[in-house]
Amino acid sequence: MSNHALAERHRLAELLAAAGPDAPTLCAGWTTRDLAAHLVIRERRTDAAAGIRVGALAGWTHRVQSAYAERPYEELLKLFRSGPPLLSLFALPGADEAANTVEYFVHAEDVLRAEDDWTPQPVPPGRAEALWRRLPLLARLEAGRRSPVRLELRHPDGRSLTVGPAGSPTVRITGDPGELILFVYGRGARTTLTVDGPTDAIEALRHALPLPRQ
Repeated sequence: MSNHALAERHRLAELLAAAGPDAPTLCAGWTTRDLAAHLVIRERRTDAAAGIRVGALAGWTHRVQSAYAERPYEELLKLFRSGPPLLSLFALPGADEAANTVEYFVHAEDVLRAEDDWTPQPVPPGRAEALWRRLPLLARLEAGRRSPVRLELRHPDGRSLTVGPAGSPTVRITGDPGELILFVYGRGARTTLTVDGPTDAIEALRHALPLPRQ
């Protein structure tokens, strides 16, 4: 069975190592050191990881992450490469694959595409299909609730899904699954997607979610 999360973990670790600790990322305000610290506490500090999603706990998460970010960069990468400890929720059978395939793909692209001269890396077909399978739920949770227009997310092979407010104008966004995943996570400005639809609808969408330059 393919382990896409493990492959993306290795790719992300290599990109972080190549970039060094002070490189920019697409995570607002974070360097690669900050991102590495985030990845480590997410699977090793359950007490702090909750603040990633729960605003009331964000202060504690920030303090713990800042403390980890002061560790040697090579130590952070070693911890990340080694995977979750036995008592981590991510060590449960299937949890790493389910929770981290998209997480690590997006963060790898956060490192890769932070520079102006970025070039997309090819996504293996099996991994692209895994990203496509996860897209419907993520699109509803991430982009669907923020978009002021109906979104048709279209695979190059013709498959599509729609999210967003019913009855509103539709904007079609076409591209490979990885590019669509990046769009729903707010990284659309650094994608190779194509965008089609009424001009006013596209402009309304652009105010809510970043779109690629046309």
